[in-house]
Amino acid sequence: MTTFPLPTINAPGGNSRQAGIEASLHAAAQSKSIFTRLYPEAATAAAVYADDMQAAGAAPLSAIAGLPVSIKDLLDVAGEPTLAGSVVLKDAAPAIKDAAVVSRLRRAGAAIVGKTNMTEFAFSGVGLNPHYGTAANPADRQAQRIPGGSSSGAAVSVAAGICVAAIGSDTGGSIRIPAALCGLTGFKPTARRVPATGALPLSTTLDTICAMAHTVGDCIAMDRIIADKVLDIPVLPLKGLRLAVPQTLMLDDLDSHVASTFARTLSRLSAAGAVIIEATMAMLPDYRPLGMFSAAEAYAWHRQLLASRETGYDRRVSKRIKLGAALSAADYIDLHTARKRWIAAMEAEFSLFDAVIMPTVPIVAPLIAELEASDDAFFAANSLLLRNTATINILDGCAISIPCHEAGSLPVGLSIAGTANADSRILAVALAVEAVLRRS
Repeated sequence: MTTFPLPTINAPGGNSRQAGIEASLHAAAQSKSIFTRLYPEAATAAAVYADDMQAAGAAPLSAIAGLPVSIKDLLDVAGEPTLAGSVVLKDAAPAIKDAAVVSRLRRAGAAIVGKTNMTEFAFSGVGLNPHYGTAANPADRQAQRIPGGSSSGAAVSVAAGICVAAIGSDTGGSIRIPAALCGLTGFKPTARRVPATGALPLSTTLDTICAMAHTVGDCIAMDRIIADKVLDIPVLPLKGLRLAVPQTLMLDDLDSHVASTFARTLSRLSAAGAVIIEATMAMLPDYRPLGMFSAAEAYAWHRQLLASRETGYDRRVSKRIKLGAALSAADYIDLHTARKRWIAAMEAEFSLFDAVIMPTVPIVAPLIAELEASDDAFFAANSLLLRNTATINILDGCAISIPCHEAGSLPVGLSIAGTANADSRILAVALAVEAVLRRS
């Protein structure tokens, strides 16, 4: 079985995890709008323990032992309220125990640096937060571009070099969108594989707890910890793999940089022996109305809080949540029934290929100021950012976004996707693709 260890910390003191955590905590404390809370004592203790165990020649440590990891602000940590990027929950009752994935990280010895900023209540793919500010995308700090959302701080914590990996959530693309815009790798597993216990919900049907890091191997290592299961990932040569490129909707409205980067990527994969197939997939656009039940699920959770504290919400978030009020119970049931039919039809199409590939998002990261200033620009960008990724959530599938842009250019993500429980195959395909794209 191939192992996928996470990178060691490069910090003063050689491979000392304690030195690495001290550097990470210093950077986190100096950062702006990336973290909502830091855990210096617990993170340092985890690093010191890992150093001591290694020095004592203890049994092999986990991949993440003593290394800096961040967790999204919607995950419970015992003894504190879970804010989910909001201010209306500041006086909420503290969590009784850690979220399931937080417990698994601690058990693996992770040094949890802190909780990361996010779109309020995870309800956008943009990443703006009017309460705690918006961390600029490290790929182009001078221009002040969005990081993507809703796991915005999670992405920046890794892209800025503060953490080696970040745990976030993905309901319509909230791991893969910021990973794509910030030049990272983000893996959305089949939702049922990772427990969402102790995570403040957006959509109980679609929410997926998952990770982003720098490489496919790092994402595999993190998945093993938070899913508490070792996937049997085969070694697949790229040559002969059948990779489908949907011709319906997924390639619409690509900006010029994404379009040229995607075309170049397809050429490189084809030259390496992959079989690139243009697939119509005419039913793909039918996913759009199926996502409305997630608004109903969000409204069910928020309706009492909205009734008493709506003025404390980001108005763009509350506007989207309240769309769920229009759905009747019958509408909700009908949408679930229609989703099952759509999934069955799409699974039949996906089964013809080893994976489906497309640009993770059709645009490069827009400027923060432009989206803050205009509702029209915000909602147009949000719709585009979520379009390709949300199809996989509605499909109940799995997908990974890996960087495919040339060094020095704005990040572009390549999505490699499959159906439910195809995680091992999709990760194997991703490893093969990554090996080709990383060659100089």
